[in-house]
Amino acid sequence: MVKVTFVKIGFIATTNLVDALLDERASRKDLTMRVISSSVKMDEEDAIEVAKIATTISTDLFVLVSPNASLPGPKKAREILSGTGKPLIVISDDPSKKNLRENANENLGYIVVSADPMIGAKQSFLDPIEMALFNSDAIKVLAVTGSFRIIQTEIDKVINQIKKNEKLILPNIVIEKENALAASMITNPYAQGKIIAAFEAARRVANLSTEGTFKIEEPEKYLPILAAAHELMRQAAILADEAREIEKINDAAVRIAHFSKGETRKKIKLSDKYSA
Repeated sequence: MVKVTFVKIGFIATTNLVDALLDERASRKDLTMRVISSSVKMDEEDAIEVAKIATTISTDLFVLVSPNASLPGPKKAREILSGTGKPLIVISDDPSKKNLRENANENLGYIVVSADPMIGAKQSFLDPIEMALFNSDAIKVLAVTGSFRIIQTEIDKVINQIKKNEKLILPNIVIEKENALAASMITNPYAQGKIIAAFEAARRVANLSTEGTFKIEEPEKYLPILAAAHELMRQAAILADEAREIEKINDAAVRIAHFSKGETRKKIKLSDKYSA
C-alpha cells in the first residue's frame, strides 16, 4: 500500500482533480491518498500551517499543487515538505518553470502545466460563477489535450517505483504542445490540429489574464482584456470538445483505466475489452 499526500495551496484548474486522476473509480487497493488544503489562500502563514499539518501524516510521497510555486507561500511549504526527507513532486503553472528547474534534485521533482492559465482575478470582473465556468473550460482543455494524462502517468510511475522499492526517478517535465499531443493519443489529423490550437489558446489566456490583472489600472482598459481571456478559454474548451467528438465518432477515443492492483489497461473501441 502506497500512501500519497496532496498539499493544495491556492487554485489552478489542475488542483480540482489531480488526486482523482489516480483512482477514478475509487477501486485501487494499492493506494491511499490524503488531501490537505489551504483552499484559495496562498499567503505564507496559510502555506506554513497546511504544510506542517501534512508532515504529521504518514506518507510515502508528497505532491504539492499550487499556482506559481516560486511565490513565498508555496516556496515555504515546499521547504517544509522537503525537510521531511520524503520525495516531493511539485505541480504548478508556467510562471514557476524557471524556479522549479533551478531547484530540482533527486528528492524534488516537478511538472509544469503550461496550459493551466491564470484566471482574470480582478474584483470588478470575477465572481463565483465566472470562476467556476473558467475552471470548467480549463479542465476540459487539460483533459483532452493530454496534460492530465501526463500528470497521472508520471505520478503513477513514482508510485510503482515505491511499490517495487526501486530508486525513485522523479519527473522533471514541462508539458508543452508536443508531449501533450502525444499523451492525448488523438489520431485524427484534424482533431490533432484542434488539440494544438486548444493548447496554444490556453497558453495565450495566461498572458491576457496577467496583463489585465496586474499591468493595467484603468477599468475601461482591463475589463475587455479580462473578458477576452475568458472568451479565449471558452473557445479553447470548444476546440478540445470538438477534437474529442471526432475521436468518438470514429470510435477511436482511447481509454486507459486503473484496476485494483494499480495497473492500467487500455482499450480504443468502446465495445472492446481492456488489455494490458
